[in-house]
Amino acid sequence: MKIRTLGRHARESLKSIGRNGWMTFASVSAVTVTLILVGVFFVIMMNLNKVAQTIEEDVQIRVHIDVAANEKDQEKLKNKIENMSEVKNVVFSSKERELQDLIKSMGEDGQAFKLFEQDNPLNDVFIVKTKNPQETMAAADKIGKLEYVSKAVYGKGTIEKLFKFIDASRNVGIVLIAGLFFTAVFLISNTIKITIVARRREIQIMRLVGATNNFIRWPFFIEGLILGVLGAVLPIILISIAYYHAYDYLAPKLVGNFIQILPFNPFVYQISTVLILMGTVIGVWGSLMSVRKFLKV
Repeated sequence: MKIRTLGRHARESLKSIGRNGWMTFASVSAVTVTLILVGVFFVIMMNLNKVAQTIEEDVQIRVHIDVAANEKDQEKLKNKIENMSEVKNVVFSSKERELQDLIKSMGEDGQAFKLFEQDNPLNDVFIVKTKNPQETMAAADKIGKLEYVSKAVYGKGTIEKLFKFIDASRNVGIVLIAGLFFTAVFLISNTIKITIVARRREIQIMRLVGATNNFIRWPFFIEGLILGVLGAVLPIILISIAYYHAYDYLAPKLVGNFIQILPFNPFVYQISTVLILMGTVIGVWGSLMSVRKFLKV
């Protein structure tokens, strides 16, 4: 397509947006409201996903080594565990280290456990992490059956529920965002359809003088693109301001905590790009869906 022709289509689109002020406002508002909702859900889901990843990465198997195992037996056991396809790495923690960690974790009450420093009843431990957190249960079952393993602990029962909750949250978020997206397409397509109905005579005349479908479709394509981009501007501004203040308030309170939220930069630029792209797709798709029926002879 020639640049001059594209310029002509752009001018026609801008004129149409100006002539149909209320319809333009309705279309942009439909996109704006939907993208605000999508943006809020997206922010929540991405941060939940971040928390879920942190929790998943923190999942580990604590393999208590039988007290009968000597250093050679421990080395063989470590090699067997490391050679498992599910295992990412294995770290040894001595029973002395385990006792010190227990004392620290108990705070003031932990001082009572210092009595066991002379006669430590704890086991040496292998701390095992899997390549995929979802494989923790299967790996623990395999490890528990190996020789010189007293027990393999990973939070059985709690971990399974946690993974189910994480998967359910992700699935619900995807369904909600997809639902809002298609609702926006429906709203904007019906709103733009009203403006196209008012111009159906113009479209029919263009068809009669030999205009191709693409020639007729281009102004509406550009119009939908502009409406989609305009509809994304306000959501980007509102969500950026809200997330800036939320991050400024929450980030200092979460320092040292295993739960962390996504940093303002580059997350806000990423979500802004997503909203611009979604607004563009909603506007263009809605316009093309609306004009399609009028191009059928």
